[in-house]
Amino acid sequence: MLLRFSLVMLLLAARPLWAEPVSHFTLDNGLEVVVIEDRRAPVAVHMVWYRAGAADEPPGRSGIAHFLEHLMFKGTDTRDPGEFSAVVEAQGGRDNAFVSYDYTGYFQRVASDRLDLMMEMEADRMANLSFTEAEWLPERGVILEERGQVLESRPNAQLNEQMRAALFQNHPYGVPILGWRHEMERLTGDHAMEFHELHYGPNNAILVVAGDVSAEEVLALAEEHYGPIPPNPNAVPTERPMEPPQLAERRLVLEDARVGQPFVSRMYLAPVRQSGDQSEAAALQMLAALLGGTSRTSVLERALVIDQEIALSAWSGYMGTARDYGIFSLGVAPADGVSLQDAEDALDRVVADFLETGPDEAALERVRVQIRASEIYGMDDAQARAREFGTGLSVGLTVDDVEGWLDALLAVEAEDIMAAAESVLDRNHAVTGWLTPPLSDDQQAELSQ
Repeated sequence: MLLRFSLVMLLLAARPLWAEPVSHFTLDNGLEVVVIEDRRAPVAVHMVWYRAGAADEPPGRSGIAHFLEHLMFKGTDTRDPGEFSAVVEAQGGRDNAFVSYDYTGYFQRVASDRLDLMMEMEADRMANLSFTEAEWLPERGVILEERGQVLESRPNAQLNEQMRAALFQNHPYGVPILGWRHEMERLTGDHAMEFHELHYGPNNAILVVAGDVSAEEVLALAEEHYGPIPPNPNAVPTERPMEPPQLAERRLVLEDARVGQPFVSRMYLAPVRQSGDQSEAAALQMLAALLGGTSRTSVLERALVIDQEIALSAWSGYMGTARDYGIFSLGVAPADGVSLQDAEDALDRVVADFLETGPDEAALERVRVQIRASEIYGMDDAQARAREFGTGLSVGLTVDDVEGWLDALLAVEAEDIMAAAESVLDRNHAVTGWLTPPLSDDQQAELSQ
């Protein structure tokens, strides 16, 4: 017992000995530069993040941010289509890109002595993107196929899409990142280039480099390759429509013959991480870990899966690293013979009991240790650290906020968690969805009562 207590105290108190300070600069043209030194291997991760994503798309052009991300690999005024990735591969590296609602990111992982070349190529497509109809037209088919594969062929993904559309009735977070198919089918290369010209530029971008580099080296290379690119006068924050007050719970049922395991899912509107004061978001993150984290000792798993044997699994989550709105989620997959209604009722009872009693100190201590251990293990992945800073700065957080997130989490007390839970877990601010095989007539009649 003494050994366990000592380990707990060590994890709570220790800072990773190999953690290097993070350097942060801003070039004259507005490009932010973040450098995370990690000398353990001669490898570097080079990432460019643009503060523009699916939530910044003009009406009727959903999916254009994702379409442009694909077209960024087609070529520039001086490079052939596909040459970018071919060069990275020839150097023994790998590259890719991703789109979210608030940002778009491009990255390469290469030997650190190839960083100069990566910056040269990335700066080139920031300023000199070029493609023809023969290149963009087939790529539109690719993104349509992607929607079919990752969304339309998966009932759980379709439920998530429909629930977001119901949760966000006015804000663009309710539009899928991939886009609505009927709008994707009309996208053109001109639309993609317009989005590039409106949002891409050094003054709307963040360069993050992590690995076997020095801050001085990265800054010099950034000034050489990105510094000459003039600021984009069009790149100003997009004015987004906000959500009106939600006055009643919203519900939906998605029936699909392909469903093997039915489940209940719920999404609540929630606050986001705020620069300078992340306490409320930290409390929500701790609440999610307590209710339904990865451990069988979480509140929902212990009650619904182990004690009551009413569910195969139960979960909760919090997504608060966003510009405008966060989402707190709950869910339960019922055991065989248990209806979705009975599973949802049981879920609500457990949540209501938690709101009455709050977390016990042993559970809260356990979550703190798990979070601290996760931070230590996370320090071992330079790319994950780069992504953490890129995501944070893209949505309005600062380097200090990102570095202070762990301290904010460990400072959360039981009363903070209860205040956050009582504020957010209101079904009048939520959408509840059922995913199920086709219901029988009797089930339909019961549902309509």
